[in-house]
Amino acid sequence: MSTRRGPLVVVRIAVGLLLAVHGWTRTLSGGVPGFGDYLAGEGFPAGHALAWGISLFEIVGSFCLVVGRLVRFVAPVHIVILASGIAMVHAREGWFVVGGGRNGVEYSLLLIACLAALTWDAWRGGPAAASD
Repeated sequence: MSTRRGPLVVVRIAVGLLLAVHGWTRTLSGGVPGFGDYLAGEGFPAGHALAWGISLFEIVGSFCLVVGRLVRFVAPVHIVILASGIAMVHAREGWFVVGGGRNGVEYSLLLIACLAALTWDAWRGGPAAASD
């Protein structure tokens, strides 16, 4: 591994672990049905199936990030999920997650920036995608 790109491996693992928390927490706490109700209420067909799909992707896709598999495909899907969350929930709450506000976009945008860097590196054949 190039020491110049080695830090991207740290970013890949950290982002994977952080994103996994969403899927695991929602699944283990029984929150998937409520998420499905929300999605159905927003007009998404098969809201409950979509909620399960997103939750399971957050678990499996995050594992792929941690181990460096399929990064070039998994990271962009995470970007779409996060961008959807911004559009549907976080944008109307402002910038700050805590402090100057609550539930804002800053955390999601940071994750999107990290995922974009990982996607770029993976498509260039860098070590962020160790096994792609």
